[in-house]
Amino acid sequence: MRLLLASKSPARRSMLEGAGVPFEPVAALLDEEAAKNGLEAAGFDPRGIAEELAQLKALSVEAGEGDLVLGSDQILECEDGAMLGKPSSRNEALEQLRLLSGRSHFLHSAAVVVENGEGVWWHSESVEMTMRPLGESFLEAYLDREYESIRGSVGAYRIEGLGAQLFERAEGSHFAILGMPLLPLLGYLRLRGVIDQ
Repeated sequence: MRLLLASKSPARRSMLEGAGVPFEPVAALLDEEAAKNGLEAAGFDPRGIAEELAQLKALSVEAGEGDLVLGSDQILECEDGAMLGKPSSRNEALEQLRLLSGRSHFLHSAAVVVENGEGVWWHSESVEMTMRPLGESFLEAYLDREYESIRGSVGAYRIEGLGAQLFERAEGSHFAILGMPLLPLLGYLRLRGVIDQ
């Protein structure tokens, strides 16, 4: 039995590697933006969108009989229910950080395991993140240093880097902040014999 990770996320790969989970990374064949827009139009809330995108990613991968495919996704929800995507430019990253400055937002992280074309396990966790008020000079200096590494991150930050300085408080699982509910996933992988009991 193989575990296939349907994600290009370095953070998700690093979490599995660090936890000693044997896996093979594969690319999810999914237009995430189109799928997200469709789910939003269908009335899914942000947490539900994260769950559905995780499943769609896993289902998009060709796998062998008995292989487990892990899909994961994360959605950033602002206080007013609006969702932020990955910034498309440095200016958009700056706008996202200005919007989040001095406010709380939620990160919804979901993981789904698919076997033989069907979801067999799923879990999601939400974390409340509170950003400190950010000055313009700090934001400019932050983006000068971090933009290349955060351009693919919703909210324009990575908590595991300099982005930790953006926050006053984070309430919830650190792994969910990084993009995957790791501890419940490890429990399932132990039950399936992917890792030792």
